[in-house]
Amino acid sequence: MLKRKIDKILMDWKKSCDKKPLIVKGMRQVGKTTSIRNFSKNYKCYVEINFALKPYYKDIFKESYEADEIIKKLTLIDNNIKFIEKDTLILFDEIQEFPDALTSFKSFYENKKYDVIASGSLLGVNYQNISSVPVGFKCEIEMKSLDFEEFLWAKGYDSSFIDDIFSYLLNLKPLPIFYFNLLNKLFNEYLYIGGLPEVVNKYCRADNYNGLFNLQDDLCLTYKNDIEKYALSLDKSKILFIYDNIINQLAKDNHKFQYTTLSHGARYYQYYPCIKWIEDAGLINIVYNLRDLKAPLSINKIDNNYRVYFSDTTLFINKLDKQDKNKISIYKDFEIYNGAFYENVVCEALAKQNIELYFYKNEAATTELDFVVRVKDDVIPIEVKRKRGRSSSLNFILQNSDLPYGIKLANANIGLENKIITIPYSLTFLLSRFFNESNLFKYHIDD
Repeated sequence: MLKRKIDKILMDWKKSCDKKPLIVKGMRQVGKTTSIRNFSKNYKCYVEINFALKPYYKDIFKESYEADEIIKKLTLIDNNIKFIEKDTLILFDEIQEFPDALTSFKSFYENKKYDVIASGSLLGVNYQNISSVPVGFKCEIEMKSLDFEEFLWAKGYDSSFIDDIFSYLLNLKPLPIFYFNLLNKLFNEYLYIGGLPEVVNKYCRADNYNGLFNLQDDLCLTYKNDIEKYALSLDKSKILFIYDNIINQLAKDNHKFQYTTLSHGARYYQYYPCIKWIEDAGLINIVYNLRDLKAPLSINKIDNNYRVYFSDTTLFINKLDKQDKNKISIYKDFEIYNGAFYENVVCEALAKQNIELYFYKNEAATTELDFVVRVKDDVIPIEVKRKRGRSSSLNFILQNSDLPYGIKLANANIGLENKIITIPYSLTFLLSRFFNESNLFKYHIDD
């Protein structure tokens, strides 16, 4: 059983005073149901209703969305189901098959007899199909695939190991060479296998890579099947075409998503709804360009100028041809596609920390920052440095603006020079914690 960060979130939800029904959303195969089942051991009774495997459960909502009526009908369908007030967890699983069941959340919240969770993929897409969205009577969390910290847990490294590593980052001291090499080795393993739980489990059990690409391919096929099944109002073929084309967009030196490469005369308004659909399905992260490096960043974003990255490394690798897969698996060459692979890895890690992401490229294309984030009142530029050398754009921005400091992510040890904090790729998962705890973000480095 993999330890996941959602485990603590679920326990905190259970202990909360004003507990609202919970929606756990996220793309398929990230471990939602498994984690909820494990969490259910904290209750005397657990009732799981899977709308995909047992569609007849939809009938219990035909006449009423009242909690007591639903409970009564459930016991009529199966008299082995037991309900204990204040000690029962009910899971509506595969809720995307019957999103109207969420309408009952208002009654369950007011009833307060049972804890209720709904889980499913493509929930962002299917909210439009709910007859009455229970605004104010639900809370939501999004579960993503394993991040590098969860992968370290799966490999047997505990929180004390991670705390020790973080202490070096917090004090901007280089990692001991043993730690640095160990983390690089583990991080390369993580890059190779991705964060889908089934793949991680297989790798940790066997401690080798046999059959991992085949398993990744099988899992990724389910995402294309979901597009075929759930893309109702939009053009399925267009969504599939865009999804398959993302890797080609990233392969260009300029990773900006360009509609003209999709079809002659293509326009933003024709394709952007399809791209948003894929984002709502949890398969991609969209990063917008900024007009200006000033907070708040959201008002400076350019709506029709963005980059698209896969939400998990597995999806990236799945799109590679055999030769590029060999570069990764045999030669550990992660610098493919003009550095886009590393950019995707960083984007994924930051998005999993719920950091709002942007990038910056000026109109003359002379200055480019891979990512830009906001930390309290400061705007922090981030460069993804795939090769050694000077960070010309990052240096230029820091010398010609009032931005206090920048971050360079690279295959290099921790360091600080000329207002640039160098951090190894393997520690990207600690950035949010670093932002929250470091004294650097209480005053400027030059002060």
